[in-house]
Amino acid sequence: MTAAEFQQVAHTLPTDAGIYKYFGSDGELLYIGKAKSLRKRVSSYFVKNHDNYKTRKLVETIHHIEFTIVDSEQDAFLLENSLIKQFQPKYNINLKDDKSYPFIVIKHEPYPRIFLTRRIIRDGSEYLGPFTSVGRVREVLELIKNSIPLRTCNLNLSQQNIQKGKMKVCLEYHLGNCKGPCEGLQTEEDYREGLQQVKEILRGNLTPVLNIFRTRMQEHAANMEFEKAEIERKKIEGLQAYKARSAIVSATVGNVDVFTILSEGNFAYVNYLRVLNGTIVDTKTVTLEKKLEESDEEVMAYAIAYLREAFQSLAREIILPFAVEFPEEGITVTIPKGGDKKKLLDLSTKNVNYFTEELKKKKMLQLEGKSDMERKKVLYQLQADLELQDLPLHIECFDNSNFQGSYPVSACVVFKDGVASKKDYRHFNIKTVEGINDFASMSEVVYRRYNRLLAEQQPLPQLVIIDGGKGQLGAAMDSINKLNLIGSMTVVGLAKNEEEIFFPGDKESIKLPYDSESLKLIRRIRDEVHRFGITFHRLKRSKGTFKNELEEIKGIGESTATQLLQTFRSVNKVKQATMEELVREVGQKKAQLIWEHFHEKE
Repeated sequence: MTAAEFQQVAHTLPTDAGIYKYFGSDGELLYIGKAKSLRKRVSSYFVKNHDNYKTRKLVETIHHIEFTIVDSEQDAFLLENSLIKQFQPKYNINLKDDKSYPFIVIKHEPYPRIFLTRRIIRDGSEYLGPFTSVGRVREVLELIKNSIPLRTCNLNLSQQNIQKGKMKVCLEYHLGNCKGPCEGLQTEEDYREGLQQVKEILRGNLTPVLNIFRTRMQEHAANMEFEKAEIERKKIEGLQAYKARSAIVSATVGNVDVFTILSEGNFAYVNYLRVLNGTIVDTKTVTLEKKLEESDEEVMAYAIAYLREAFQSLAREIILPFAVEFPEEGITVTIPKGGDKKKLLDLSTKNVNYFTEELKKKKMLQLEGKSDMERKKVLYQLQADLELQDLPLHIECFDNSNFQGSYPVSACVVFKDGVASKKDYRHFNIKTVEGINDFASMSEVVYRRYNRLLAEQQPLPQLVIIDGGKGQLGAAMDSINKLNLIGSMTVVGLAKNEEEIFFPGDKESIKLPYDSESLKLIRRIRDEVHRFGITFHRLKRSKGTFKNELEEIKGIGESTATQLLQTFRSVNKVKQATMEELVREVGQKKAQLIWEHFHEKE
């Protein structure tokens, strides 16, 4: 559908809230989206030029549009998530999470059994969870078995069967793990009391159960029943040990869901902490593949909806690092600046950072764990795909990075025989360029790198990857030309968003198959140069090598500057903020200092 064709039908689109579906000419469902106003949102795809390649490709592929009107933005949000999960359209965010999670089920039956399951059967049973760790579920069940006597047998304990006296107690009764309801030795009321204690434990609310055990222990001790008192003491000890192993946050936090996000290229990673009664009872990190360069806010909203549904969360408060459009009614969104809730947010950030680091290590080990022949096979495929003259046994990759639009640095990673050669990695402080200029910075570091290799008579790589588009590639080639190295090695540019590969002077790019071993190797090299560059930045900041511009404002310290950057995301956006926004963030006095610093010349 062209822009002209769309204009002919644009006026027929409703202005109501709803969801829209884009279909290709073959009837394939391409994309599902939500909108406050269907006409306004759908029109935005056709009335402007899109920088993102995938968005342009989507618009070119649209053949016809269908929509569904709903009553509210919240309904549109919920329907969009449901349909994306059901149909997984080509251009929607792809959630890479196909696991089934374990639950603890309380069976709908006389004297209900409690056990682990991954299957939910709609038979009136109660399911508690889900849990991300089977080990944790088994640990909880063992704790329950040692603390609260409940049956584990499969007998049909109807009142009629019990009255007939056909069943006899088993070994579990004699071990003290069951009170013998099969022979009528335990009432249903007493059994239900035990079940209620189990539910309190699973909700993280251990205090009521501990109080019951303490009361029993004291009663037994008062009656000189010291053996029974010792049994209750051991139960208390077991519960307290379990509580100590749980991550206790604060008794005042209550039930909350905590989410943080880390974006890297086409992928985003979202960590979820489920907190019940101040205790972290579960944590989960999911991987999401962006298809249309979605913002962190869009990805976060989708992930929140998925994880809250998957874990059947009833928490009415969500703790986030930034505001998102999350229209579920009755939900409080908190962006904490300090206290226990900020500590929770920081813990979630630690989890998502750890997850991504482990993921990268795993990817690196996958290739390093291959045999020499397997690695060579990948390199031969890369040589064929890029039509290289020589087998790329030595590959180098460059990347520029800066912090909040300031303090440029560059990094170079080296891969030999398909694996990282970390002793050859290099960091670069930019020396000859003032301000932020990616092209000039790339030209400088490429010149310095290969001028030095030539001076030291070191071997040159067969393949050099410049992480950036045509501009960075052109800048790198200027230095290669100055060093008379044209033809000595192949230099290519890797576009940051589309994973397109550019050769110097070519108008068209090369796009390798998404799942090809060649592109997987290039991705690993790119991810490694990103990691190495970011590590350099953190090291410099921790040593105080450079300061944030905000810290140069008299009266503004490091903590305030960090707080502002976390909220506004860059120094430039702090400068553009209104006085009211600054006051809301840091108070009147500091806001006045910041405002005067940036606007005193106006």
